[in-house]
Amino acid sequence: MRIAVVDYGAGNIRSAVRAFEHVAGQIGIAAEVEVVTTPEAILAADRIVLPGDGAFADCIGALRSRTAMEAALEEAVRRRARPFFGICVGMQLLATRGLEYGEHAGLGWVAGDVERIVPSDPRLKVPHMGWNELMLTHPHPVTDGLAAGAHAYFIHSYHLVPKAHDAVLAEADHGGPIVAVVAEGNVVGTQFHPEKSQSTGLRMIANFLRWTP
Repeated sequence: MRIAVVDYGAGNIRSAVRAFEHVAGQIGIAAEVEVVTTPEAILAADRIVLPGDGAFADCIGALRSRTAMEAALEEAVRRRARPFFGICVGMQLLATRGLEYGEHAGLGWVAGDVERIVPSDPRLKVPHMGWNELMLTHPHPVTDGLAAGAHAYFIHSYHLVPKAHDAVLAEADHGGPIVAVVAEGNVVGTQFHPEKSQSTGLRMIANFLRWTP
């Protein structure tokens, strides 16, 4: 199995690579986890991981500045149906548009907007940072086996607000619901960092590697 971790200058690449390598070894999957920077490498992969850190505008701008990278993702994920995992802002980029530092078109794979978190309790701080409990909303192979009350590690000030709640697999609460996991066909994304979320994150990575959409 060839797993492409896409490096477009806007993600914590090495920690994601180590997590996927570790889990693949644990569950006995022969996998080559490769940091990729070219469209050709994306198209050659069996599974694709898109990390992202920072602001939506910067991340989508960095992705689109790489020649033909967005087109390669469209071809590999949307047309060839390769399993895809977006992490943090990499998940937010799936949205129709991001509203951080202006309005910016996203990949449009999950209908919805990325909006600033506005907690109902003004005592709650933004960014939403640290460990928070996941509340599963819909069953899915990638969240299979997560224990009730599983926690994950978040750090973000904006969140995806999808048009269809059917796309939401899990939420967290931070003065209102925060989408934690989304899925649409062969695409899955987590707002939290699975590589920093201990058993919860490792379980989801293992499920993703076994998943046949």
